[in-house]
Amino acid sequence: MKPDSQEATRPLDPLEYERGFWGRDLLVAGVDEAGRGPLAGPVVAAAVVLPPRVMIDGADDSKRLTIELREELFPRIMSTALHVGVGAASVREIDGINILKATTKAMRRALHRLRATPDHVVVDGLSVHHLGWEHHAVVDGDALIHSIGCASIVAKVIRDRLMRKLDRRHPGYGWARNAGYGTAEHREAIARMGLTPHHRLTFTGLQFEMDL
Repeated sequence: MKPDSQEATRPLDPLEYERGFWGRDLLVAGVDEAGRGPLAGPVVAAAVVLPPRVMIDGADDSKRLTIELREELFPRIMSTALHVGVGAASVREIDGINILKATTKAMRRALHRLRATPDHVVVDGLSVHHLGWEHHAVVDGDALIHSIGCASIVAKVIRDRLMRKLDRRHPGYGWARNAGYGTAEHREAIARMGLTPHHRLTFTGLQFEMDL
């Protein structure tokens, strides 16, 4: 959850942030989300707790990685991490309470699904109101903090896989390629075939499409 910003410069030591807590035997959970901006599909959040002093080579902000590399890194993160929690908020929740509150709900669910309570929580972007956990927020955290970068990959891979499943149920919108984002292909399909139960009816982009 972050505003537009210049591309972050990665620290020389990718584990610099976590080392400050590992040195005191504290577990750090990095939290990030995928799917705030699309016109269709849920928002998915992940929380990742890495073992002390362990780095997963290649893990970075998921947006900087190819689909193939994210899929390669995903099982490595899942098998290496001490704990991984994943949470989602549905389209109905997004339309009912707005995307920001739904994203907070997805993050809260991800944290509650961790098998152990972290000593410190760090979230990508701005501070998350009503998260229910004390936390530190870092803009561009997915590029600057290794555990957040790992969480961004987990959230993105799980959401993309879900959108590919939904694409098979609702062919023609290109969700396997566009993940529900408002691409030209997706918008043309909406104009041609209408909306599905997986479209976010409160999003301005869809309201525009429906007014055409």
